[in-house]
Amino acid sequence: MEQMDIEKDLQTKGLILNMGPQHPATHGVLRLMLHLDGETVVKCTPYVGYLHRGTEKLCENRTYISALPLMDRLDYISSMANDVGYCVAVERLFGIEPPDRAKYIRTMMCEMTRISSHILWLATHALDMGAMSVFLHSFREREWLLDLFEMITGARLTVSYPRIGGVRCDVNREFLESLYKFTEEFPKRIEEYETLIDQNRIWLQRTKGIGVISARDAINCGLTGPTLRGSGVSYDVRKHEPYDAYDQVDFEVPVGKNGDVYDRYRCRMEELRQSNRIIRQCIKKMPDGPILADNSPELDMPAEGHRKLIPEMSLSHACISLSDECESIAPAGEFYSAVEVPKGELGFYILSDGSGKPYRMRLRSPSFVHASALPRLCRGHMVADVIALIGTIDIVLGECDR
Repeated sequence: MEQMDIEKDLQTKGLILNMGPQHPATHGVLRLMLHLDGETVVKCTPYVGYLHRGTEKLCENRTYISALPLMDRLDYISSMANDVGYCVAVERLFGIEPPDRAKYIRTMMCEMTRISSHILWLATHALDMGAMSVFLHSFREREWLLDLFEMITGARLTVSYPRIGGVRCDVNREFLESLYKFTEEFPKRIEEYETLIDQNRIWLQRTKGIGVISARDAINCGLTGPTLRGSGVSYDVRKHEPYDAYDQVDFEVPVGKNGDVYDRYRCRMEELRQSNRIIRQCIKKMPDGPILADNSPELDMPAEGHRKLIPEMSLSHACISLSDECESIAPAGEFYSAVEVPKGELGFYILSDGSGKPYRMRLRSPSFVHASALPRLCRGHMVADVIALIGTIDIVLGECDR
């Protein structure tokens, strides 16, 4: 009886815990202020901006072409997909139609990037929850892909390979043969990953029923990519608004049912197989022809002083004028263009005043939107589950703090 009275008098005291911005599991410099009742999260408040670099404002002071390398530094894990998204946006602004070969090359490169990004996500997500072996296995395939990127672009991480109207250089036979060999081996490697964790009881306890978000709530939060599709919403920009060669290849959009950490994990694992399938189709259907558009705006490399429009030069040798006093070269107006990057929908809002650089540019980065969903996901879960929830939305602070 005395013991029961003591337990009745015991009360838990609220605690505020700052997780990050230096915590390794926050995937960069994300700070979460957790209001705890014991070990249960009562409230989660994310703080971003520690890595802010002003990418959007930098774009407004650069030409359309010279802003391209900034896109590599957004989600630096999938720089190729960022570059393609920006090139697609500017091409739609200028009315440029890339050649078919360039479209297939860019589609193939985007899916290589998707595999590389998902592999890194799987490695770090599993490592955060104590699964070390997956990390070691998955980096084997990621190195193979980075070697292939280096073979064509000369870089492994920030490639700056796509161009407005096409790509920088053509792919050779050696590259295509090496990539095709990768696509033959990769399905077996996916099975290896799944063997290690897919039915592991600790993995299932840490992922099933954790961070459940309904389809309606996911849409209201603005979630996209596998984070949205894990809740059963079959939305993919590649299917709904195809760009490049996505309307010429056959693939499926994996979706989940329960909207928990496990379903989001399964969506990304199935996307690995679908990306592998797309790459094989691109290699087999790759048409011959040029890799840069002929109908590009004809601009010369700007010289010192006022940079003028010179109609004799093509965009493949050009840089859009830097001067505010140059002739009008871009259609005036505003528009929005989006592509499907590995983490979700990457959008570019451009307000053009008709000059050689955007008057305003705003980016719709999936990591920023997904970070805003953490309060909804974390509420009511344990502190240990917060690590799994940060990993399941797959954020990179480079584009979150753009």
